[in-house]
Amino acid sequence: MKDTMKRREFLKRSLTAGAIGFGVSMYPGVTLFSAPLEKVRLGFIGVGGQGTGLLRMCLSMDDVEVPAICDIDVEALNRAKSLVEKSGRKTPEGYSKNEYDYKNLVTRDDLDGVIIATPWVWHTPMAVDTMRAGKYCAPEVWGAGSVEEVWQLVKASEETGMPCMMLENHCYDRDSMAVLNMVRQGLFGELLHCQCGYQHDLRGVKFRPGVQFGEGAEGEARWRTEHSIKRNGDLYPTHGIGPIANCLDIDRGNRFVTLTATATKSRGLHEYIVDRVGEEHPYADVDFALGDIVTTVIKCANGETVVINHDTNLPRPYSNMYRVQGTKGVWMEDNMSIYLDGVSPEHEWENFEPYMKKYEHPLWNNFLTEGVRGGHGGAGFLKTRAFVECVKRQIPTPIDVYDTASWVVISPLTEYSVAKGSEPVEFPDFTAGRWMRKKPIFGLSGEY
Repeated sequence: MKDTMKRREFLKRSLTAGAIGFGVSMYPGVTLFSAPLEKVRLGFIGVGGQGTGLLRMCLSMDDVEVPAICDIDVEALNRAKSLVEKSGRKTPEGYSKNEYDYKNLVTRDDLDGVIIATPWVWHTPMAVDTMRAGKYCAPEVWGAGSVEEVWQLVKASEETGMPCMMLENHCYDRDSMAVLNMVRQGLFGELLHCQCGYQHDLRGVKFRPGVQFGEGAEGEARWRTEHSIKRNGDLYPTHGIGPIANCLDIDRGNRFVTLTATATKSRGLHEYIVDRVGEEHPYADVDFALGDIVTTVIKCANGETVVINHDTNLPRPYSNMYRVQGTKGVWMEDNMSIYLDGVSPEHEWENFEPYMKKYEHPLWNNFLTEGVRGGHGGAGFLKTRAFVECVKRQIPTPIDVYDTASWVVISPLTEYSVAKGSEPVEFPDFTAGRWMRKKPIFGLSGEY
């Protein structure tokens, strides 16, 4: 117990002082107070599609135990418990009495960390309760519902010393990490402008099966579509902004200062319904608030600009719209294109793949050698393993609560800007000025 309190006090000082800017990569293989934990004991809240994928990845790790799982869907809970049993581990205790039964899970003495993969509105209260129970916290990706909600997240982490690491897999994408490596080596010169987004045709996710949503629907259609009815802003910003924030050293020598957001009219979801069941169907009268394309422009403290697109209601191929541009060159995700001044043929795009191999991030060099595994092309495994390693060593996480806060707060800020006719909105400084002296921590070596 005494050793645990020392760890928590250290973590608390590192959060509030902002002076110790490190994650796994600064001290590979080293724990500050004692040997690494022999086993990392994780609880899971939410084991639907995403949560089950995370559970499977953790069960592939020999140093992870799963003593407890929570889900109000008993069928999903039993399926998850069965997966743990089949892995040769002890059957976990299940929690499914009601929506608040998760509180009984997070207060267990036999857990070191908790992974959260529930509908978005539950991420913050569950994360806050997890940290206040003295556990490492790893919520899946979401966009916050209010600015106050995000402050609750930050305050809980600072007051308890417990880390909150959003499981943003796109930060660990092979191409994103290669570009980050190139940025840090100066290949693009001084960065000036970046673009990103979440451009993903989700009509088949928001209506499932057929045009069903809400109670009686399947999967995310039970809850995600409700956000499209009631909210108008960038509801899912972190897949795009996470890798870009790392390139721009956000909250570590730089920060987001202001944003403006503009939304188109809403047509895509209505037409999807009409095309399938006709104008006479009751769902054809649903008024969707979410504009089909929401465009956000962010200004950074160091003078860079960022454009984010949210585009989930229209037919289109998937794209995160990444673009990283500086005084010496530009990279674009679409068509995997790159141009470097003095290197590329004049005024001609080049294929990025040879550059990705040449500037492979050390983490991916090691991963390719070990064998790529897990979802999202391997990025899902890397993010999960990074969290497990930090819990195991009892050190701060490479994506911390300030990263999480600065990314998820984009949602309510864009909602406000759209509602006010694209009025500029200031970003809260969750670091209280410590961003000026904090150092980058993400992806500093080949360690998880």
